[in-house]
Amino acid sequence: MDFTAIDFETATNHASPCAVGIVSVQNGIITDEYYTLIQPPGNRYNWYTMQVHGITPEDTQDAPTFDKIYPEIKKRLQNKIVVAHNVAFDRSVLQKTMLTNNLDYSELNISDNWQCTMQMCRASSKYPSGKLNECCVIEGIQLNHHEALSDARACAELFLRIKAASS
Repeated sequence: MDFTAIDFETATNHASPCAVGIVSVQNGIITDEYYTLIQPPGNRYNWYTMQVHGITPEDTQDAPTFDKIYPEIKKRLQNKIVVAHNVAFDRSVLQKTMLTNNLDYSELNISDNWQCTMQMCRASSKYPSGKLNECCVIEGIQLNHHEALSDARACAELFLRIKAASS
């Protein structure tokens, strides 16, 4: 089973990522992990998002902007099956940020039909809420919730377990 799991944290809106975590899986094994802070537009944050993920303007003042890290994202996503825990959010962040940076989303050649572990969990009585942190507790998956790489890794592990259970 080959796929790439992704998770974004944002500063203000869907076009303001401040961190990304990407986990590549080949033959059911995690083979690559990528994490970076991203300087959001104007390095602006709202209070709520800082409370959620703990990333502040001081953390990203010297971080690269999205256009600088995009080659790393492209390398990991292009032509891949993409998995996220909240597809609507993470796909929107990627699409809106690429648009804001005049980057062509279609060049990634990824399906609009990303795999969503939240939807998979909600479809099962095993996971009452579908929330990533609660699904991870049930599965015994280690998670530092709202840290992008930890969320992406947990999403990948959760996807592997759900797929194995349905086989």
